Amino acid sequence: MITSNPNIKIKEDADTLTVTDYSSSLIVWNDEVNTFDWVIDTLIEVCGHSAEQAEQCAIIIDSKGKYAVKKGSYDILKIQCDAITERGISATVETIAN
Repeated sequence: MITSNPNIKIKEDADTLTVTDYSSSLIVWNDEVNTFDWVIDTLIEVCGHSAEQAEQCAIIIDSKGKYAVKKGSYDILKIQCDAITERGISATVETIAN
């Protein structure tokens, strides 16, 4: 039984029912050290973003100070967060309380 949880999205197609957990966000923080190109390359390589999506994220990070570059399950985002921080970019995973 699937409960009514606003953090879980259900995607249906003709043959498949998929439940995706969006209860966590991968936050990348702005700094004065890393270049736009480095952040963009990292988002492409680590998060699987397109070049355009990564560039848009970098612009928002720069202007707002942080941005949730990806939503999903904590376990997956934690691995990506660690890969980003290993590259010298500040990142955290925030979990939404249910």
